[in-house]
Amino acid sequence: MRILVVEDDEVLREGLDAGLSLEGHTVDLVETCMDAREAAASYSYDALVVDIGLPDGSGLDLVHDLRRSGNTTPILVLTARTMAEDRIEGLDRGADDYLGKPFDLGELAARLRALVRRANGRTEPSVTIGPLAITLATRQVTLKGQEVELSRREFAVLEVLVRHPGHVISRSQIEEAIYGWQEEVGSNAVEVHIHKLRGKLGTNFIETVRGVGYRVREQ
Repeated sequence: MRILVVEDDEVLREGLDAGLSLEGHTVDLVETCMDAREAAASYSYDALVVDIGLPDGSGLDLVHDLRRSGNTTPILVLTARTMAEDRIEGLDRGADDYLGKPFDLGELAARLRALVRRANGRTEPSVTIGPLAITLATRQVTLKGQEVELSRREFAVLEVLVRHPGHVISRSQIEEAIYGWQEEVGSNAVEVHIHKLRGKLGTNFIETVRGVGYRVREQ
């Protein structure tokens, strides 16, 4: 997943970056409401993690503004406020989930997976396409019951494709999903990942639609 973290506390921000990156996610970091609005308008994210207390305003106002603009990205709000009234306000203003500080990073990651799963219309924590089974929480991939070892990038590309089996995903969409804005992307990086995936999953599993993109064949 590509996640936008909106947090002004440097220690917490860097901790979220490190922890979510270890989970295999691509993380973009901003500190203010203004930067968050610009990022959300410029890039497609799978989820947002938003702190309430930000230097230039309330994270709840940010959430409300994003919803009013039509942004439907799942949003998890972080806050030190623990009163029920605060949680109710956050949910009523457009947040999808609420997590109080201090929190366990594993719980945060699990909540994000659940939010994204529901947003994509899935109920199961795993994806099965023919003989291929993918457990998103553990990044485990099995083919005909045998585990397949994938790199972080290979798994990220596969995850993007299997979310929409049969749909063509362009190279630029894949790049946006798996690379952060400060990362340099080689001109053939996606092609290299696709080539390696085909070597591990079979040449017919991922189809190239010439001039358009790639898709996972529906089984």
